[in-house]
Amino acid sequence: MKSVLKKDKKYAVKKENKRINKIIPLLINIMIPILAIILIGYINRNTLDTYRSLKGILVNEMVIIFPVGYGIIYILMGVSAYRIYMRNKSGVDDKGAYFTYFIQLCINFIWPFLFFTFRLYGLSFIWLIILLVAVLITFYKFFRVDKFSSALLIPYIAWIVFISFLNYFIWFYNEM
Repeated sequence: MKSVLKKDKKYAVKKENKRINKIIPLLINIMIPILAIILIGYINRNTLDTYRSLKGILVNEMVIIFPVGYGIIYILMGVSAYRIYMRNKSGVDDKGAYFTYFIQLCINFIWPFLFFTFRLYGLSFIWLIILLVAVLITFYKFFRVDKFSSALLIPYIAWIVFISFLNYFIWFYNEM
């Protein structure tokens, strides 16, 4: 009887460890982009008044849309990256997909500084095109490893296209 209880207890501990070994990477993959954008938002917090004074499409509405949009998209990105990470951990070769994800994430994190801090609207528009290309490469690499992971990036791609249009019109109305 005692040996059966010991086996059950060992099984329960193993099962709990497996669950924790899945939850921690998920949380890390979600929190990396979210904490980065919170930090970037904090650094750029004094640029909100300048942003509101710009001419363009949906400028005032974006103050509300940005945090919500980025929050949802970064959670989806984190889940997508987590799935690729777990594939790697299980021995599947991701062909550089996880690395490419982090490259595009770095490109993404530079844009707010170009746009909000330095007010380089033309350069930030071009930077968004570079970001879009990097995300499309990431999408392709994710697709080759895990189709669902790539599908989770579709809202991100749409968001970048949307933000690119807004950025272009802000550039057009304020600098051209």
